[in-house]
Amino acid sequence: MSDLQSSVDSHKQSAAEQRLATPEGRLEFIKATLSCWLGTTMEYVDFALYGLAAGLVFSKVFFPDVSPTVALLSSFATYSVGFVARPIGAIFFGRLGDRKGRKFVLVTTIALMGISTTLIGFIPSYATIGLWAPMILVVLRFVQGFGAGAELSGATVMLGEYAPPKHRGLIASIIGIGSNSGTLIASAVWLLVLRLNEDDTITWGWRIPFILSALIAVAATLIRRHVRETPVFEQEQNELKQLQAQPKTVTSTQSPVDTLSSKTSFWARNKAFFVMLGLRIGENGPSYLAQGFVIGYVVNVLSVNKTVATTAVFVASLLGFFVIPFAGWLSDRYGRRIVYRWFCFLLMLYAVPAYMFLETRDPFIVASIIVIGMCLASLGIFGVQAAYGVELFGVRNRYSKMALAKELGGIISGGTASLVASVLLNHYHTWWPIAIYFAAMAGIGFFTTFFAPETRGRDLNAVEDAI
Repeated sequence: MSDLQSSVDSHKQSAAEQRLATPEGRLEFIKATLSCWLGTTMEYVDFALYGLAAGLVFSKVFFPDVSPTVALLSSFATYSVGFVARPIGAIFFGRLGDRKGRKFVLVTTIALMGISTTLIGFIPSYATIGLWAPMILVVLRFVQGFGAGAELSGATVMLGEYAPPKHRGLIASIIGIGSNSGTLIASAVWLLVLRLNEDDTITWGWRIPFILSALIAVAATLIRRHVRETPVFEQEQNELKQLQAQPKTVTSTQSPVDTLSSKTSFWARNKAFFVMLGLRIGENGPSYLAQGFVIGYVVNVLSVNKTVATTAVFVASLLGFFVIPFAGWLSDRYGRRIVYRWFCFLLMLYAVPAYMFLETRDPFIVASIIVIGMCLASLGIFGVQAAYGVELFGVRNRYSKMALAKELGGIISGGTASLVASVLLNHYHTWWPIAIYFAAMAGIGFFTTFFAPETRGRDLNAVEDAI
């Protein structure tokens, strides 16, 4: 599809622009933006809280009767349950969101995430109720992931469909700022909890972050309940009602709605789905290596002081509040495809020198490499991906296709990245296979852009995918 075809006609206002032309519409936009930011913050608070708790205390609270190594593996196994649940939630809630509306699903998902996360803070320990404790933990972790599987994509779709086409990249990137906020909040709360002595932390201190997360969930739920449905979805529903009102022709046994549905069903066209999958792998794999595996590598293998890595992550997270919207703005200015391509290309160039210079063990160099990697992969690409994913899909299946592609891509790349990197390190005892693996995943994103259409400014009420 050409740039001319994918852009909104200059003489025709989009549904989002028409609503934003009124004071009431601008207020709705502010509420939608705030609710999406809070919801994404909640999602990343959930997963960051659990990831930190799994590594720090859950082995002692829920798995005390096994060896420390088995206990640690068990606590992280419950962590992986959330990732298994995410694509299931993406399919279920994605289809529901395409039929019933974005708002309906997003109220449900934030409630599921908030309730499950808060309840984790109230689970009795293994010493109190035995095996029931880890069993309840697994169930709540599954529910948490089930809701989260549609939260990020749903919030992205809502913001993208609310945003005016000329600023869609910038506004949709607010989703990335929400994820950044969640990571920062979780880290800050845990830093306060860890000021307690070890016994208090294990007995009751670890529960505080989970229980306090209810505040974000309640605020996001209340705001979402009063947010109007997106202008794009409302327009699509009105057009569908008009089609349903049209009578069947004498020569046709199908109504206009039946004919259109056969052309725009979930399985009718899937090129955009695989493009999104490739783009996601190019972002998510390097992201998990840049902010996850590399931390353990420099601390445990290279014996660099822990404060170097944690400080670098904190600095990168602060920079994210600038990098993410800047990346979204760049995609509005120059196009989604070219900006995404450059980020992936820079990651490919970054991989080998990064791991090579980590070997210096110099605190400033190590911290700089972590910050640069996170700014490129975890923050920069993420800022472009939000609007790109929304524009790739037609309005009828946007939520479901985008959610499933992002979650599958996340499992294929990010979900296994640290494990694969650890296996490579254990087998080869050197950094270069990991650097090649890093560059290969970024390369998948890079080459995918050559098959991806330019979608900047695309009419989001188009019923067919962009490719």
